[in-house]
Amino acid sequence: MNSFRFDPAPWLPAHDRATLDYVRAISREEMEYTNEHGYSVKVVIDPLLYVTMDIFHRIYLSDVEDKPFTMICPNQWPGAYSAVADMINRYNINCRNVHAFAMDEYADQDGNVAPLTYGASLGMSFRKHFWKVIREDLRPPVEQWHVFTNENKGDDVYTHIIEDVGGGGADVIYSATGWPGHIAFIEPQSKEFAADTLEEFCKLGSRIVTQHPMTVLENSMFSPVGASGDAWAVAPKAATIGPKDVMNARERIEMHNITNPGGDSWQRMISRIELYGPISKECPASISRLGRGTCYVSEVIARPIVCWTPETENKDL
Repeated sequence: MNSFRFDPAPWLPAHDRATLDYVRAISREEMEYTNEHGYSVKVVIDPLLYVTMDIFHRIYLSDVEDKPFTMICPNQWPGAYSAVADMINRYNINCRNVHAFAMDEYADQDGNVAPLTYGASLGMSFRKHFWKVIREDLRPPVEQWHVFTNENKGDDVYTHIIEDVGGGGADVIYSATGWPGHIAFIEPQSKEFAADTLEEFCKLGSRIVTQHPMTVLENSMFSPVGASGDAWAVAPKAATIGPKDVMNARERIEMHNITNPGGDSWQRMISRIELYGPISKECPASISRLGRGTCYVSEVIARPIVCWTPETENKDL
């Protein structure tokens, strides 16, 4: 790559060449660590299995120990949520103590939150594939499966609900980084999350935001809008938790595992930027490293980034 050097596009979430060169060169052997805040990176075969088991185990403990449990959850994740719900039913786990918060929802150009009747609604999927699958005698009132609405979309409103229910914050937030380094819809270069310092940024709560162009393109590849690159089918704004909700959580669980069948992935590079680059508001997901937690990285995401050279043979293409 040194034979042709250029400045990255200005709308990308990282620009420092030294950082980019460094994270590209991270080896599999160097990836695992635990930092001074108790945040760990673990490389495993399938992060999805680890996170699914973690959710079930915490819900199980909330029942047998009769303790409240508050979690913030990503969207959309119907396979994992329905599997957790099925295990809850099989082992008769009562979810009376559980409060689950969907971390985001789509909104239109005027900031109107997508209704639960919208087929691609993140909140609709969260309730349909998780809460509704739990047996009626085991699930809590639907109001404990929290979603964004026009009534709670105002600045910090959803954050205050999480704080009130969770005794200051969620027990755990489950997440994954998006293509531009977002967590939920906390986007880089977002005017709605503008802050002069990282400290100020981390104090901002839930609100309506404008989606980053890379986020729109990423979401256009997901099934609810056709998985066809139909960026025109992706709403331009969103309701989202804020950095404050990430910081308030007592634990953070992440998974980096988005790959295509051939092993190619848009997440391989942004995973490295989040986990090994600077902690900054330019890569919002990186603030997860400021507290206790674990990021499970798949072996496929941990593969080296290899670019073509003039010497690349046909057999290596």
